[in-house]
Amino acid sequence: MCGIVGYTGTQQAAPVLLDGLARLEYRGYDSAGLAVRNGSDLAEVVKSTGKLRGLIEKTDGGRSLAGTCGIGHTRWATHGEPSQTNAHPHVSGNCSGSGSGLVESEVTGVHNGIIENYLELKEKLSRHGYQFYSDTDTEVVVKLIDYYYKKYKIGPVDAINRTLVRIRGTYALALMFRDYPGEIYAARKDAPMIIGIDGSESYLASDVPAILNYTRTVYYIGNLQIAQLRPGEVHFFDLNGDEIQLESTQITWDAKSAEKNGFEHFMIKEIYEQPAAVRDTLTSLVTEGRITLEAAGLSDEVLRGISSVRIAACGSAWHVGMAAQYILEDLAEIPVRVELASEYRYRKVLHVDGELLVVISQSGETADSLAALRKAKDLGIRTLAIVNVVGSTIAREADHVLYTHAGPEIAVATTKAFSAQLAAIYCFAVQAAYVRGLIDSDQYDGYLRELASIPDKIERILEEKERIQWFAAKYANARDIFFIGRGLDYAISLEGSLKLKEISYVHSEAYAAGELKHGTISLIEDNLLVIGVLTQKDLFEKTISNMAECKARGAFLMALTSYGNYSVEDSANFTVYVPKTDPHFMASLAVVPLQLFGYYSGVARGLDVDKPRNLAKSVTVE
Repeated sequence: MCGIVGYTGTQQAAPVLLDGLARLEYRGYDSAGLAVRNGSDLAEVVKSTGKLRGLIEKTDGGRSLAGTCGIGHTRWATHGEPSQTNAHPHVSGNCSGSGSGLVESEVTGVHNGIIENYLELKEKLSRHGYQFYSDTDTEVVVKLIDYYYKKYKIGPVDAINRTLVRIRGTYALALMFRDYPGEIYAARKDAPMIIGIDGSESYLASDVPAILNYTRTVYYIGNLQIAQLRPGEVHFFDLNGDEIQLESTQITWDAKSAEKNGFEHFMIKEIYEQPAAVRDTLTSLVTEGRITLEAAGLSDEVLRGISSVRIAACGSAWHVGMAAQYILEDLAEIPVRVELASEYRYRKVLHVDGELLVVISQSGETADSLAALRKAKDLGIRTLAIVNVVGSTIAREADHVLYTHAGPEIAVATTKAFSAQLAAIYCFAVQAAYVRGLIDSDQYDGYLRELASIPDKIERILEEKERIQWFAAKYANARDIFFIGRGLDYAISLEGSLKLKEISYVHSEAYAAGELKHGTISLIEDNLLVIGVLTQKDLFEKTISNMAECKARGAFLMALTSYGNYSVEDSANFTVYVPKTDPHFMASLAVVPLQLFGYYSGVARGLDVDKPRNLAKSVTVE
């Protein structure tokens, strides 16, 4: 949520900042702003509500703002309504208006996160003569830094440190000080922030895509650490003000993967990138015909010692966890409980010896998932992270990490990251089953052959997208759509329903098919679309019966099943087939038509499928 960019170097800053903000639009925002320094005492601040193009027009693409040092922000409203006044950057001066234009201010800053005690701090600052022009917690933080900076006549690092020990909440801060032209200061706690260096240029951003075109050498600043950026150099400090050393990381993503490359939207491009994402993730975990988890510290001894697994995640990652529950319990005979991370973090957790907590997150920065991880570690529970971003907070703090290799995912609705997470789960489950003596070598090899075939089978599904596109257009104006399935098919239904509601704004729900008669069937009416997922042979007839009950009450039925199950056409009005694979791995295939259905439904309704309303790619605040 929200996006921060910063630049100091030798070229004009504003165009670089605008380019970075454009690459962070997927994070969700309602306003945007820039602040640029040109070596003078004044910072030029420009803000705009709505889409980023408003800010681009105001600044002539950044060309009207002179200066080689600046910060930018896209805001997702938390404290204070979306408005130009509440938009970032904010300044420490007692401005009567919005803080826009040439501003004489000691401190100028932008902020992601939520400051929980900002009202208490605001009252304190008011007693010391500070006036406030906005309703934001960010303005309070900027003025608190200004207060300590002036009161104690100390440098930026010490002023920021004094502030960090007073504020409660989550934050990523980027700041400029009038007395330090050409420098940017950054600090973070539980909100993502990266620093990039290339030659005489220095960058900061909330996420890698913002600076991927400029540098691949990045630093991940830690919690309660401060960074000082100068052109081509960066220094890091702890809460004592002592300089510390951080190791840089090289980003290996292809810069073109953050571009549309001829596709109409990022979402459809990323749907088409799923074969590569799955193939690359499998390749990273399978070497010479064997699954290798030792690099993650998951030795055979560790896998044999797992008594139970608890999975904590949010959104689509939680659906991966739901699928993992069926797979792990069936293959590896390990008891699994799947938790919403937002619930796990706030309740009393009873755990047993040998328990493993698995946290699944694309960004590795999801606030609730990170809190769940930390809670487990405080309880002495072994933790495993499945993440897509090397060096992310969850990756750094977990005991073990399995990286997915989906590359940057720009569309808000996840597709390829979901599929890559499933691939990682498959490898974990098969290896656990093997080392625990539950499958033999022939079965093990058979599972690996099936896994290797998944990318090609996804490509076959994508070749038949036109049928789904036609059907999505037919039901684009539906008011309600229901998804039903049993077992693993229920987990698939959950993800299909979420994709539809995220992108098309059509109300949809997923139900365990056996629960229809316990209330849900009362909602069935003429021509209501019910999508049945039927990929599990042992549950096929049961779900068919549930679908027939819906049809008898006027529902229109779409069935999603594997080739060979042609009897489904006797019951369904419209049938989509996917290639056969081992039942444990069917989610990787069955989810693709549902992703396409959600995508084409949104397109048919004329919606912005990459940036759906009210949603953000990475939820880094509660």
